[in-house]
This record gives sequence, structure tokens and C-alpha cells, in this order.
Amino acid sequence: MNHTESGMPFEPVYGPESLDGWDPRQRLGHPGQFPYTRGVYESMYTGRPWTMRQYAGFGTAKESNERYHQLTKAGTSGLSVAFDLPTQMGYDSDSPMAHGEVGKVGVAIDSIEDMRLLFDKIPLDKVSTSMTINAPAALLVLLYQLVGEGQGFTGERLTGTVQNDVLKEYIARGTYIYPPQQSLRLITDIFTYCRKELPRWNTISISGYHMAEAGATPAQELAFTLSNGVEYVRAAIESGQDVDDFAPRLAFFFVSRTSLLEEVAKFRAARRMWAQIMRDEFGAKNPRSLMLRFHTQTAGVQLTAQQPEVNLVRVTVQALAAVLGGTQSLHTNSYDEAIALPTEKAARLALRTQQVLAYESDVTKTVDPFAGSYAVESLTDDVERAARDLMTKVEDFGGAVAAIERGFQKNEIEKSAYRTAQEIDSAERTVVGLNRFTLDVEDPYEPQRVDPAIEAQQAQRLARLRATRDTGDVERRLDAMREVARGTGNVLVPMKAALAAHATVGEVCDALRDVWGVYQPPDAF
Repeated sequence: MNHTESGMPFEPVYGPESLDGWDPRQRLGHPGQFPYTRGVYESMYTGRPWTMRQYAGFGTAKESNERYHQLTKAGTSGLSVAFDLPTQMGYDSDSPMAHGEVGKVGVAIDSIEDMRLLFDKIPLDKVSTSMTINAPAALLVLLYQLVGEGQGFTGERLTGTVQNDVLKEYIARGTYIYPPQQSLRLITDIFTYCRKELPRWNTISISGYHMAEAGATPAQELAFTLSNGVEYVRAAIESGQDVDDFAPRLAFFFVSRTSLLEEVAKFRAARRMWAQIMRDEFGAKNPRSLMLRFHTQTAGVQLTAQQPEVNLVRVTVQALAAVLGGTQSLHTNSYDEAIALPTEKAARLALRTQQVLAYESDVTKTVDPFAGSYAVESLTDDVERAARDLMTKVEDFGGAVAAIERGFQKNEIEKSAYRTAQEIDSAERTVVGLNRFTLDVEDPYEPQRVDPAIEAQQAQRLARLRATRDTGDVERRLDAMREVARGTGNVLVPMKAALAAHATVGEVCDALRDVWGVYQPPDAF
């Protein structure tokens, strides 16, 4: 239906030629063309809507698998896997370091057996999967490939994204393992491996989301994310790769807040900046190397435990900002996430929010609806200017890694977070239900909880695995991986062999810890 409710036609793209009195000085370009301010694809959502992902994972692989089947039945077009903290840090569920955290903030994955169970009866040739994993990203990509092969699918048929953005972990999130240089080596190994083995896989999702959740402003989120992207591109080129061989598979991940206009401007500025950086600084020729394709998640940090149903409104505004900003895929948070893991009903409502926007609103009728808006165009320029100033400061340190080692980005974000907290505490910044429009008594709410017995169950699974596998074969394969890690070969090749032999996530990560050591953060900047 290509017309308004009143019967007037909707143009797929609006611009100077479709509006009398348009200021000819406004040269916005065309969607799908450099510098991609108006979108990376010519038709955007007029052809098909964005990919609707729901971030899910908790407890055991079996429980998470059940939730994935519920989500796909409800209409989710892409899965997004949340891993528990031990998995994110490269520890097995029976490690003393994992005690009390198994299955709490995501699913526990200890071996290929858990990964098989996680995707049981989910056809990996038809589902696009995003995995939020960083320091052990290589392991999870390989486990996914092994499960796909077990289903009969070659790597050419598997599609998805791995976050694989370790630099932001040093800045804002903390789930790092190895020092920055070794982490960069592992990331570029993933680029090289996937180009041959998993050509349709997005090998990194350069993430500003977690920096924003830690307190970064939109300009800081944009600046530090793109600076990290520049560092990854440099590392890949220095490893001998041609920019147009790996850059088309780079992807990004941003937050979307309730400040709708600034968020739209941020997304438009991000595309323009990245296109110019890739063309002018790195000489990229392939148009896909210039395209900033990104996933968006609504802002978890803005959700409140007070009057949690109000979060449905917040998430709707945040989702609308992402859509108006031209995201390629979107996860909408559940309204109860400030209290506990989302219930099935809350997760379904979050998905329905996207479906209403896509199929009941008219925001998908035309490309870049805010183009030419005086406010949005001005804000786009302002956000870009502020972000470029911050990127210059990062470069003055010698690049993202050097700035991280001095604590620059972390310090800037912490100062912003402190200012925001002060504004909320003083009610200068309104948070509905928290510091204004409050209730004397909150409605009761029964949260979903993770069974603490999961930790013992995972330990039992690991004990059975270790008792039935060929331990000598596992050790030989881990030794082979250590040897490659000491040299310059691609670590993923022996790593896959070790995982296929039933080496555990913790054992593989420990083997690399033996060679590379662990990162120790610097003192405050």
C-alpha cells in the first residue's frame, strides 16, 4: 500500500525535486550513494523492513533453545545470543571464577555439546545469528561453524555476526582477557579465517552500545566507536590484508536512546563519517567497504525498575529513533529488564513493538523521512563536528589502543556518566517514575529467576565430557594451538581442531593465557 491514509501517494524518496521552494544549497546526496548520509541502501525499508532480532540467552543451552523457538514462532527474523559472564571471560562453568554467575546474564556454553543443544532443530542455513561475545569470539564462531557442519551446511551457507570488539571492553565493559596487541592479532585472524571459511559472516560488530550504557554521550559513543574501527582497519592492513578484502564484512552496533532527534542525527553522521574515513584515509574502492551497516539496541540503561510498564513507551520511542536513523537490524529491550531476565510475555511484547512500527506505521513508506529537516540536518553537523574533535584527541595519543592504555576514553565516559547521575539526582533531568510522577506504592511484580542448580548441572555435564573424550588428543591439539599462538600463523585453524576434539572453552582460553598473558588495566588517567 504505497499511499497515505488519505489516499495521497507516498514517494519512495523525497528531495529537492519533489518539494517546491527547497533550498538548493542543501546537497544531501541520494540514499545508497556516497556518503550514505541518507542510508546505505537505495530502497531501505521500502523494499523490506530491518532485521528484527531479540537478544536472548539464559540458564542452560536447553532453556535458551526453547526461548529461541518461541521467538522464531513469534516472528523474529534473526537470533541474538547472550552468553553468561563465565563464557564471556573464557571460564568453564566448574571454574572457581564462575561460581555464582553460571547462566545468570546469558547462556552457559562450555563445549561443542552445549552449542549443539543451543541450536537444536534451528536450521542454521535459514537463520541469521548474532553473538555478543568478544574476548573468546573466535571460539564461539568456530563452535557455530562446527554445529552448522554437523547439520550438513558448509560455511558459505552460514550468516550472522560476531561482536568481536575487544577494544571497547578495555574502555567500558571489562570482559577482556588478553592484552590489546594480542587481542588485535586474534581479531585479524578471525577476519582472515572467515573470508575463506565463512564468507557471509560479519566478522566484527564495532560497538558503541556498551560505551553509551556506561555513560558516553552520543558524540562520545560515535567518536570512540569509529576510532576503534580505524584501529581494527589499520591492524588488518598491517597484517597483510587488502582493505577491500575485509572491510565489506565490518559492521557496527549502536544504542538508541529516548532523545530521538539527536539519535537520528548520530546515525546519519556515523554513515557519513565512516564513508569519508574509508575512502580518504584507507583508499577503499569497493562501495560496500564505505558503507556503515549497523545493528541497534534500545537503551537498557534508561529502563527503570519503578513503574516498569512505562519502559514500553521508552522502548517504542528508542526503536522509532533507530528506524528513522536507518538501522539494518534492531533489538528492542523488554520492559521488565531493569528488574530481572525478561519473561516470555515481555520478550514477545518487545518484538511486537518492532512489528507495529514496521507494519502499522508509515515510517517504512519512504527513505530517510527526516532528510532536509532544519533541526536534524543541523544536529547531524553538530554531532559530526563534536565526534571529529574527540577522534582527533584519540589520534593525538597515537590511536585507540594508545589512548586506551592511557585511560583517556574511559575517563571521558566516566565524567559524562557522573554528570548524568547528578542531573538525575537533582531532578534537572526528568526520569518519569523515578524522580517525577512517582507512585507511593509500586505494583507487585514476579520476576523470572535463574535456577541456581544450573551451575551444578553444567559441572556434571563437563565431568561427563572429560570422562568420555580422548584427553591425550585434546592436549595434543591444545599444544598445537599454543605453538601457533607463539608464532604468526592463524590461531583459528588449530583452535577449531581442539574444539572439535571436545576441548572446553575454558581450556582453550587458558592455553592462550599461557602464551599471551592477561591484561592489567592502567591506573586512572
